[in-house]
Parts: sequence; C-alpha cells; structure tokens
Amino acid sequence: MTRLALILCLLGMPVQAQTPAEAARTAISQLEAATRKLDAAESARNRVRALTEAVRAFETGLAAMRDGLRAASIRETELRRVLDARDGEVTRLLAALSALGTDAGPQSFVHPDGPIGAARAGLLMAAVTPALSDAAAGLRADVEEATALRQLQQDAANTLQSGLADLQTARTALSQAIADRTDLPRKFTEDPVRTAILIGASETLDGFAAGLSQITENETDLDLPAARARKGSLPLPVSGEVLRRAGETDAAGVTRPGVLIATRPRALVTTPTAATIRYRGPLLDYGLVTILEPEPDILFVLAGLDTVFGEIGQVLPEASPVGLMGGPAGQSDDIQSPSGERTGEALSETLYIEVRSGDTPEDPLGWFTADKGTTE
Repeated sequence: MTRLALILCLLGMPVQAQTPAEAARTAISQLEAATRKLDAAESARNRVRALTEAVRAFETGLAAMRDGLRAASIRETELRRVLDARDGEVTRLLAALSALGTDAGPQSFVHPDGPIGAARAGLLMAAVTPALSDAAAGLRADVEEATALRQLQQDAANTLQSGLADLQTARTALSQAIADRTDLPRKFTEDPVRTAILIGASETLDGFAAGLSQITENETDLDLPAARARKGSLPLPVSGEVLRRAGETDAAGVTRPGVLIATRPRALVTTPTAATIRYRGPLLDYGLVTILEPEPDILFVLAGLDTVFGEIGQVLPEASPVGLMGGPAGQSDDIQSPSGERTGEALSETLYIEVRSGDTPEDPLGWFTADKGTTE
C-alpha cells in the first residue's frame, strides 16, 4: 500500500466526514487504472480506442482528485479555525491536566475539613477528571485529523503531477495514433473548392448546414445504427457543466438553439454515436467546428474546439475522438483551492452543441443524457 493510500485509510476514522477520503480513494483507483490503460495502449490492436479510454480515465480520476482534495482542504481549514479559536481553552486545559498529573484522582486530594470535605472533593474530582479527559481526547482527534489532512494534500501533489503528466502523454499519443489511422471507411470524398464556395456564401449556420450535400463526391450508402432510436440516452460529447440552455440569450444578446457546455482546458471531445464527419474546420463566428452526421438528415454541430481530428467524409465509430478543447494544460496547483474560488476558472472552455433534424434545430438536451455532463 502506498503512503498516500495508507493516509487515506486513516482518514476513514469516524471523527471525519467520509466524502474527502472516499473521493480521494476513488481518484487513486481511477488514476492507477488510467496508468494501466495507458501502458496497455502501447500494444493494443486499436490504439485510438485504447488511448481514448486512457485519456477519459485520467480526466475522470483527476476530477475526482480535485473534488476530494478541495473537500479535504476545506475540512482542514475549518479544523484550524476551530483550534485557533479554542487556543485559550487549550492552554487552560493543558494547565489543568498538568496540575493533576497522570495519576490524578479523588484520593490525591486531602481536604482541611477532614473526611467529609475530602469525600466532597473526591466526588467533584470524579466528575471533573473524565470531562477534562474527554475534552483532551476531542482536541487530540481534531489535531490528528488536521495533521493527516495536511499530509494527504502534501503527499497527493506527486500523484497529481504524475497524473497530469501521464494525461498529456496520452493526449499526444492519441493525436499521433489518429494521424496514423488508415482503416476508417469513407462515406464520400470532399470537394475542397465547393467547400470554400459554400463557406464564402454562407451567412448563417442554417445556410451552411443546408448546403453540406453540395461539397461531396462519390457518396455511398453506409448503414449506421439509428441514432434517433437512442434519443435521450446518448452521452454528451464532453465532460462539463451546462452553462447555457437552448433558447437562452447570452451576455451579447445573442440567442441560439444549442447548448453551451463549460469544460476544463484540453478536455477530450468524442462522438456520442457512430457518425460521418460532414465538415470540420473554421466556420463563421463559431470558431473551429466539427459537424457529425449520425444518420441522414440528423446533424450534431460541435463548435469552439481548439484541435479537430479526422477528415471530412470519414465514418467514425462511437466514442471516437473528434477534437480537444483549448486552454493550457492543467497544473497540480490549480486543483487544491481551499474555498473553491478557482472552480470557475477550471471550467474555462466552452463547447457549443447544436442538433439539427433536417432544417430544424432540436434541443440537444433532449438527445443527450446528463450523466457525462458533470464536471471533472
């Protein structure tokens, strides 16, 4: 058992809420599993799938570690404040215990009023001594818990740094594996000239989506699982939190039919179901965009990416990576906030998701389950 795991087991004592320790234990398990997935990906037949799973596992494990350490830090801060506030009480308690000595008891006191006075003093001490011992035990438990929490956070720094480094390694390996992939089927070949003309002529996403059929050559029929049959149960393409729902107006007064998901920097974006890449690249004011077609007349628009994977016309298996969000790679010191004031900063990137059925936008939250929409 590692030193950190041992400390986490000690933190399971009744005097502490279980959430920080349990979350940290889960994180350790997930990070260890992610490391094994990354090692196994070297020899995996499908390296893209294996590395995608490793990246996801690292993201999940680091998210759990963030939550666990933040809770541990909050708990430690509370204990320190309590102990500081009771500083005078601690001093008096220590003085009383020192005066009594280790063998203090009713028989240690001789009263000047004789046996009756001594008996009364003995009864008083019989009541006071356990109370003092209980108070001392409570303080000792608080001090030990605060010390263990501090040790947990210090020892976790190496685990976090290692996890972040391995995550970056997995992302780099994934990008290379995608670039080397040659086994994906193609539904059509893109005509880059027609694509450029369509982009130049389009003033809205509606217009661009309506003209996507014009940029194809040699299109073939490929049977893919019906996405509409899974409507309402598809996973979100990225882990994060819903920042703005369909039809809500943003700060600039713009109302769009899609949802905005707040994510962590460099988060992996995947296709929720098998789909054809209808378009990928810059588009209007949406930034870098990937448009997926899971079945005819259904489009998933993913906008706001920093890196996009795949080629137009390729058919991707379910859960395949389609891109990465922007922002700097995570650092170990961005996840140990005692008060959580950096939580918003951690979810600094936004992915816009729009679902189109024919020419009509549909509420994306009617398609996707919220399970994957919790922050990492």
